[in-house]
Amino acid sequence: MDPLITAATSADERRRGARIAVLPVGSFEQHGDHLPLTTDTVVASLIAQRIAADHDLFLLPPITMSCSHEHAHLSGTVSISAATLYAVINDIWKSLQASGVHGLLIVNGHGGNYVLSNVVQEANTGGPHVALFPVREDWHRAREAAALESTGAEDMHGGELEVSLLLHGAPYLVREGVEDDDHAAPERPHLLTLGMGGYTQNGIIGRPSLGTAEKGQALLDSLAKSAAEHLSLLRGD
Repeated sequence: MDPLITAATSADERRRGARIAVLPVGSFEQHGDHLPLTTDTVVASLIAQRIAADHDLFLLPPITMSCSHEHAHLSGTVSISAATLYAVINDIWKSLQASGVHGLLIVNGHGGNYVLSNVVQEANTGGPHVALFPVREDWHRAREAAALESTGAEDMHGGELEVSLLLHGAPYLVREGVEDDDHAAPERPHLLTLGMGGYTQNGIIGRPSLGTAEKGQALLDSLAKSAAEHLSLLRGD
């Protein structure tokens, strides 16, 4: 199965009749020399595909460019503004509502998409209709379930967690040599001012050498389980 896009037809979705859609949001940014620019998009898509399959939901294609401005001076990165991402998500949400889909789970694969929190807050002023996933608690449970060796602070970008998910769901995207890309920068107090370039030369902050397909499977299993609570709120259970 292609990890990036749904192959469903209009007939498939008519039969499904899902009331909740799942939207993966990734990025197109540097992930060092051995991971693809689409890493965050693939991660978000793998999670979204699993959730949609488990709960028979309407899977949308991913948003592949987002707010990667902290990576601006590292090769390959392309960003859109926070205002543009905000507008795109809102337009998608309005379109879904018009077609009879009244719930949206946004699966975010990129930590720099801060504006998504505002989108969700505003969408829910009239009741719970949109959820952002995974939140910090979901990631924490997943890290514990997969017995990751690095902490969330250490494993910020292109490290153990992301490599594990790719090795499980799209191993052909991980190039040889990633195991030599470990780089430590657990303290990043001026990240928004200096960008990633202020803390890493190879584009990685984390320990990709620790990534395994088995950890990726455990991460995905945990996240799929955690999503059920968010979906319950959207359904009004």
